[in-house]
Amino acid sequence: HVQLVESGGGSVEAGGSLKLSCVAVQDTTKRNAMAWFRQSPGKEREKVAAIDSVGDTSIADSVKGRFTVSKDTAKNTVVLQLNSLKPEDSAGYYCAAGWNGGDWNQARSYVYWGQGTQVTVS
Repeated sequence: HVQLVESGGGSVEAGGSLKLSCVAVQDTTKRNAMAWFRQSPGKEREKVAAIDSVGDTSIADSVKGRFTVSKDTAKNTVVLQLNSLKPEDSAGYYCAAGWNGGDWNQARSYVYWGQGTQVTVS
């Protein structure tokens, strides 16, 4: 079992920035892909960014050029940097791990999930 602990959410004005961190209590950051998803009320959970074991990344078109994902394997941490935030970025943001080898852009491809951290942009 892997426990994921997210932090860094909050409320910001449009154009602002936030940094979300996800710490894996058991080290999974170097073994396979991890990802960030977001979900708003009434909407499906959507991938924001993913990073694989060698550091290759996949960023959703809706946030490309504004969000970046990185990892610090020494600290078992994956970081999502959110810049130039827009009101439509408001959502609960969730860290995911335990990739099962499926489409890494799909929520069903991850076994472990964090509790989520709220981002609100006004």
